[in-house]
Amino acid sequence: MSIRVLLADDHPIFLQGMKVLLEPEKFDVVGLASDGRQAVKMAEKLNPDVVILDLAMPLMNGLDAAREIGKISPKIKKILLTNYTDEQYILDALRAGVNGYLVKTKAAADLIQAIHEVSRGALYLSSGVSRELLQAYLENEASRVNPLSGREREVLQLIAGAANKQVAAELGISIKTVEKHRQQLMDKLDIHETAGLVRYAIRRGVIQP
Repeated sequence: MSIRVLLADDHPIFLQGMKVLLEPEKFDVVGLASDGRQAVKMAEKLNPDVVILDLAMPLMNGLDAAREIGKISPKIKKILLTNYTDEQYILDALRAGVNGYLVKTKAAADLIQAIHEVSRGALYLSSGVSRELLQAYLENEASRVNPLSGREREVLQLIAGAANKQVAAELGISIKTVEKHRQQLMDKLDIHETAGLVRYAIRRGVIQP
């Protein structure tokens, strides 16, 4: 049986490029999503074998989408596409249940192998990712937990990347409530200015710099 794949990326040309790359290799591309929320909804509806997620997507980033898809079905394998090889990004991805971490510059060469490996239950990391440093991070930080819930990370992504009016419209709440959410996040993270909230979101891979 062919492997059923769902693709998620907010760049249409890259999305179509992945589709063109995979279909001749007998993969069944069952859907295309342009943001993280759409990817979660399509994963629930289509139940693919593998979901390929761009890290930097609007509405919900690939990391949080991977978490939500894992809640829907632990059997769905998740591959994260990113431009970053920083250990913190990789560690956060693994904690989110990602099965493959693929650097975009190597995606054309590695994507097919990555899909096959994660489908067999293996972990796939791009060649630019240091497994030794990764293991050290896993050992040293195993007890550390992201203090924010999934909903709080979703709100943080919006607040750190958009104006209050836009966030209010997206969430269907008042600007005053947006300001309250911002203050609650800052209090919880012990951050005292909005710029610090943005820096935190970048470090945790919630938004891209």
